[in-house]
Amino acid sequence: MHDGNRDGVTPWDRPFVLLAASAQPADVETALRHMGLQPEPVEGQTEAFRLRLGSLQVLMARAGSEWTSAADPHARSTSVLGAALDPRWPDACWIVRPEGEARGQALYRLAHMLVLLIDLFGASHLFWSPARLWSDAAAFRQAVAEMEASGMPPVLHLVAFRRRDTAGAATVATRGLVVFAGQEVEAAIPPGWDMAAMVRRLARLALDIMLHGPIRRAQQAPGLEAGEWVAMTPRSRGEGTSDAVQVEFRRDD
Repeated sequence: MHDGNRDGVTPWDRPFVLLAASAQPADVETALRHMGLQPEPVEGQTEAFRLRLGSLQVLMARAGSEWTSAADPHARSTSVLGAALDPRWPDACWIVRPEGEARGQALYRLAHMLVLLIDLFGASHLFWSPARLWSDAAAFRQAVAEMEASGMPPVLHLVAFRRRDTAGAATVATRGLVVFAGQEVEAAIPPGWDMAAMVRRLARLALDIMLHGPIRRAQQAPGLEAGEWVAMTPRSRGEGTSDAVQVEFRRDD
């Protein structure tokens, strides 16, 4: 199911979420209805439902091996944020797949729906396919609560930050941002900086792009600290690949 490029976007036609569950109500359909998700059984499939929350519509079903095998948390192509998954997670996993784009208000509704499903199934982790990223479900729940106050989407659960070491140079690149803005962000790691410092800064840029759209022209902006500057240069990776924003961090001399 992988596309051969370990840092590329997954080849499925629509983003999806996997929920690693630890519990299940006796009657899933009734529990979903009590949550206001308007479950509609999918004809010809067992434990598969079409759910609605406002204008958002998703398909939810038991995740088969064709999905769980492609989300192996031990694979190099997969990023994991937070605690390790229970080894038995594939045996109790649900897939949630939006029918339509998961952007703007649809993304907010999807986040709220996922919180309800996390509670219903006692989910420990969730996997977001565009980033090939597993993250802690409790941390996602907290991030959605913070989104209510700030309006900021849970970027660390939707975008992976991948370090690459090639030819003596170390860089960090996003993966999954492309589904929100059509471009990824990448930057060389300045001397003395660690991964945490890079993620703080690139996550801020990723949030700005998610909220305001892609970067169309070269520009410079103040950084997180006094005297720090961020230069951003959009560039094309070539036919058949996503556009990228080359980022350079520098400080005033």
